[in-house]
Amino acid sequence: MKRHDRRGIVTPDGAILSVHTYAEPDLPPEAPTLVLAHGWAVNHESWLPVVDELADEPVRIVLWDQRGHGRSTIGLRRTELASMSVSLTGRDLDVVLRAVVPPTSPVLLAGHSMGGMTVLALAEQRPELFGSRVQAALLVATASSHVALGERTGEAAVMRLAARGMPLPPGGNGRIRALVRGLFGEDADPADVETACDQVASTKLTTFAAFYGALLTVDQRGGFPALERVRVAIVAGRLDPLMPVTRARAMRVALPHATFVDMPRAGHMLPWEATDVVADEVRGLLAELRARPVSV
Repeated sequence: MKRHDRRGIVTPDGAILSVHTYAEPDLPPEAPTLVLAHGWAVNHESWLPVVDELADEPVRIVLWDQRGHGRSTIGLRRTELASMSVSLTGRDLDVVLRAVVPPTSPVLLAGHSMGGMTVLALAEQRPELFGSRVQAALLVATASSHVALGERTGEAAVMRLAARGMPLPPGGNGRIRALVRGLFGEDADPADVETACDQVASTKLTTFAAFYGALLTVDQRGGFPALERVRVAIVAGRLDPLMPVTRARAMRVALPHATFVDMPRAGHMLPWEATDVVADEVRGLLAELRARPVSV
């Protein structure tokens, strides 16, 4: 059984990241490491269905709450929140890798939604890691640019209120829960939908607002050249209203060596909706990592 360890890691700008590691006590340092980056307004627990599915895999699994989410602090003063960017989350991922992943361990990076952008941000910032420490990447329900924000009724107004630290208008929490339900596809388990709603409801409004602004203008296409040096898998839901499948197909065009899974009945919340498919992609990439030595 994998042992669960949690620790706080401080970033250079003062954010405290809550980092979780799952591994068998006797796992050797050179065993592969799977690092999972979660999406906007949820937390590391959104990946736990996949972690459970991989319980028998001889792999170290690292998760963390992105800054401002879950138990992690945001690291910025209120006056600085408008400067939030996905680039910051890429630097956080670099901090996590340095702090908890053994240098001899080949790494598979997996990101859902904003977490996929976090992987792309690291690829742009630290391209020398890709093809050496980082040997594979899994991009789940994500995009490199042109996120479909601001297109739903009332969304931008709610975010503007949150950015100013103001309470939501009457019915605001219900509106947010309705938006979350709309991110699932046709065959969602009602229990999973409620779990996602609860995670989003627990996220601070200032975090909502800060990352909303960051996602409106995100462009992480600069990470593509580094990803050309590693194995890449892309999984997308055809009914995803936040990261439309056309964005995933655009990434596939930019990364023609990537494998691509298009799920016709799924939406955005694939770690819940398509746990088995995501876990199978992880297993396939891990099998390739084990067949190759890591170069430090």
